[in-house]
Amino acid sequence: MDRIRATYLVETPHDLEKAAAVLAGEQSSGTFVSVPGETDALKKRFAARVDGVEHLETVSQPSMPGDHLKAGEYHRGKVTVSWSVENFEVNVPVLISTLQGNLYELRQFTGLKLDDFTLPNIYKDHFAGPTFGASGTKKLVDVPKERPMIGTIIKPSVGLSPKDTAAIVKELVEAGIDFIKDDELMGSTANSPFQKRVDAIMKVINDHADKTGKKVMYAFNITEDLPTMKANYKKVVKAGGSCAMISINSVGWAAVREMCKFGDLSIHAHRNGWGMMNRHPLLGINFPAYAKLWRMAGVDQLHVNGIRNKFWESDESVVRSIKSCQKPFLNDRGILPVVSSGQWGGQAFDTYKLTQTTDLLYMAGGGIMAHPSGPAGGVRALQQAWEGAVEGISLEDAAKRYKEFGESVEKFGE
Repeated sequence: MDRIRATYLVETPHDLEKAAAVLAGEQSSGTFVSVPGETDALKKRFAARVDGVEHLETVSQPSMPGDHLKAGEYHRGKVTVSWSVENFEVNVPVLISTLQGNLYELRQFTGLKLDDFTLPNIYKDHFAGPTFGASGTKKLVDVPKERPMIGTIIKPSVGLSPKDTAAIVKELVEAGIDFIKDDELMGSTANSPFQKRVDAIMKVINDHADKTGKKVMYAFNITEDLPTMKANYKKVVKAGGSCAMISINSVGWAAVREMCKFGDLSIHAHRNGWGMMNRHPLLGINFPAYAKLWRMAGVDQLHVNGIRNKFWESDESVVRSIKSCQKPFLNDRGILPVVSSGQWGGQAFDTYKLTQTTDLLYMAGGGIMAHPSGPAGGVRALQQAWEGAVEGISLEDAAKRYKEFGESVEKFGE
């Protein structure tokens, strides 16, 4: 039978093989004691199977609470477990419960993290992937293949009226920006009701498109309960928008899947809350597995952090995330990695060097809004940085060649 395979990074004071067997049992037909009905035939067909155990190292201190058997011996390894697709068919929430469920509670482990998983071909028949993905989203904004989409976030995050927000949007679209988004903290507030904000912003964007032919993408935060999300989505479509943002960890896989099924808007998936799932090196989920779950839901864009970001995530992890988004999966040829968090033009050179791609949404908040020549200068500086990075010149030479980028180096450079 076709099987689903998952790889975990684990730590345990027990023998690695025995601990892996406990994980497999807990996440399929087993429990802490044999029960009537758990026959050999049942286990052969439905029980999870340990397909591989690789010892990595032994450490002297545990990463988390759990069993403590012999002082100074906690074994770290990579464990591969598989399940028959019969256990799930194509029920993704049950798949998530299996891959990421009670196994985190097992006392046999002092560290456990889902790293990645693979699916059998049967899933191709049920999950078409994103409607737009990376290439389709860039086409919506008419951004050439040679450069990334350049974007920013409305700041202050909350407190602005629809009129105030529209004034900022007008300045940005006239500056040549490709993408603007609500902050994830901005939903529908007392001083900025969602529908009024959409109307005010889309009037600016539509007027600009009528004059110039360029329709800037604005990601409206539609995150809410499911009925309100549907109403918000329809409002954006009616107003002529091209994008909706969803805080995916807040609403869950099933709600995101429902929104993606409409297929009218590029879905910008914000992963706020990611740190509590990933920050501990031996707890939670790594990005390759995380991204696959949301790609099955149908998102088009997904946050990946950025090089030398303002948060805790390493450059190595960010690069792995970007490449995970671009690796083909089921019917999905790739979604758009959203590079953000303390970015300005200076990181463009290393980003391109490490990833060799321009299929990105490259977002800068302060890097655009706080540019010495204003937002227009900030947008030009990012475009110039990417032009220089792709051409292969150094940051220093780019700063000499381009006025606005040179100004950003003076302000933001170290």
